[in-house]
Amino acid sequence: MSGLWHDAFYRFVPIVDPDRLVTILTERLRGAGVLGTVLVAEEGINAMLAGGDAQLEEARRSFEVEGFTGLRFQRTPCRTKPFRHLKVKRKRELVPLGIPGVKVFRSSVVDLSPHEWRKLIKHPDTVLIDNRNHFEVQLGHFKGAIDPGVQNFREFAEYARARFVEWRGKNVAMYCTGGIRCQKAGAWLSEEGLRVYQLDGGILNYFAQVEDAGNDFEGECFVFDARFALGSDLHEVGGLSATEPG
Repeated sequence: MSGLWHDAFYRFVPIVDPDRLVTILTERLRGAGVLGTVLVAEEGINAMLAGGDAQLEEARRSFEVEGFTGLRFQRTPCRTKPFRHLKVKRKRELVPLGIPGVKVFRSSVVDLSPHEWRKLIKHPDTVLIDNRNHFEVQLGHFKGAIDPGVQNFREFAEYARARFVEWRGKNVAMYCTGGIRCQKAGAWLSEEGLRVYQLDGGILNYFAQVEDAGNDFEGECFVFDARFALGSDLHEVGGLSATEPG
């Protein structure tokens, strides 16, 4: 192991002055020596950072100083350097669903642990939805999952609206890479009266917690950095330049 790690985390929380937070985090994270991308919006933060243990620990403290205590970090090992630069960006939405006023902070979506999720997706009344872009689903997915066929997250709302009647009364089980897209889309669907469940920590947490995850998940999980994708045992596929989730 090279001693290089990737930490991913997010939190939906009202931020009064996102521009101020961008300035502060840019300075502190540069001082910590980490690389990666941090998105800041009025609805919260979404971060993907890479570095050694000491660097990432200093980065964590940078967020805690600004009130982001108790953040849950999804950590994966790296052989490939995931990022070339540090970017802290101001965004209108962390993930652009395109529906204003979604109450993510008061969502009634039920988070399921990986082992609870494994049971739910085998239930006959469960609709299993992959809440990622089509190219991600093609690379790897849970067996039996529905591919909405969207090219970006903004297209999901139109797909879902056409199926509200079909989904009512069923368990709508959604998953994505780390959970952020499901939390936002799930909040909206629950406001529309659907019973929504999401995989806590997303695919990557499933890989980390379930030893035989490969029995349920076919292929690899695309990640938004230079590692390209991770297998169910968290091995790297490698090969693409870093990008951002959409």
